[in-house]
Amino acid sequence: MTQFVAATGLKNPHLQTLLPRFIRKKALFEPCWQTLDTPDGDFLDLAWSEDPQHTRGNKPVFVLFHGLEGCFYSPYANGLMHAFAQDGWLSVMMHFRGCSGKPNHLARAYHSGEVEDARFVLENIRERFPQQTIIAVGISLGGNMLVNYLAHYNQDPILSAATIVSAPLDLAACSERIEHGFSKLYRTYLLSSLKNTALKKHHLLKGELGLSYHNIKRVTRLQEFDDLITAPLHGFRDASDYYQRCSGIHKLQDIRVPTQIIHAKDDPFMTDAVIPKFILPDNIDYRLFEQGGHVGFVSGSLLKPVFWLEQALPAYYACLRDKN
Repeated sequence: MTQFVAATGLKNPHLQTLLPRFIRKKALFEPCWQTLDTPDGDFLDLAWSEDPQHTRGNKPVFVLFHGLEGCFYSPYANGLMHAFAQDGWLSVMMHFRGCSGKPNHLARAYHSGEVEDARFVLENIRERFPQQTIIAVGISLGGNMLVNYLAHYNQDPILSAATIVSAPLDLAACSERIEHGFSKLYRTYLLSSLKNTALKKHHLLKGELGLSYHNIKRVTRLQEFDDLITAPLHGFRDASDYYQRCSGIHKLQDIRVPTQIIHAKDDPFMTDAVIPKFILPDNIDYRLFEQGGHVGFVSGSLLKPVFWLEQALPAYYACLRDKN
């Protein structure tokens, strides 16, 4: 894999983090949508780079898991899907429940350690494409979820390899970090989106957790949201219990497939707590860059910015593509 070098004039971590939203205001393509009905009476929306029923050739499959409140229209999402599709892969992104633009049917949503929806989708993909190579990339929350998935299903992960990018592998440390300095800007944006999603389902949450519209409206911190909604809704005692049980940093040594982890030291969502302090198994390729921000990794120059991940990751997996 090539080394990441931040674009000239764009070394600031907040510029790295925010610039992609200003550069790429429209998706690079319109996806083919598929809705999967889940066994518990809900649904998951998938965005494909092309109609999977009419795909040509024996293409390998690239699966993307997005970050907190992300969707296909997040710049990194359609960018990576397009890059892999251009390089010969069939790309697909699973939207976590409630993230595709439609409220899901149930009170439950998604969280950083919820792996069963990913399993359901990957089994569906394997059933449809039993001979193809399948890899996955998890971004931010989706990356931490993917670590949990790979550790939990290490005997039969379905995936041949995986990459985790900018993942909050220590959830407690990251939830505290985002409450300070300029990072509060990201907290405000993410919390607003989480609250809006919850408010649209407050009738369900009232029945499940006894929460009123005003209970949700008053939340001001991410940990408070996790204490009030995420944890009790998904079987955790409180936010601390959720963070402890689902932080991926504790589960890296349980992963068996080749896995690449990419972090930037200057990520404004993270602290050094996400950096492993122990010897990693040989199947984990850990890449720590000085710069890059949070899911930024913009190289090139200010006049000609390059989204490094969209070049580096397809190139990294070219050997698996060619083996398919």
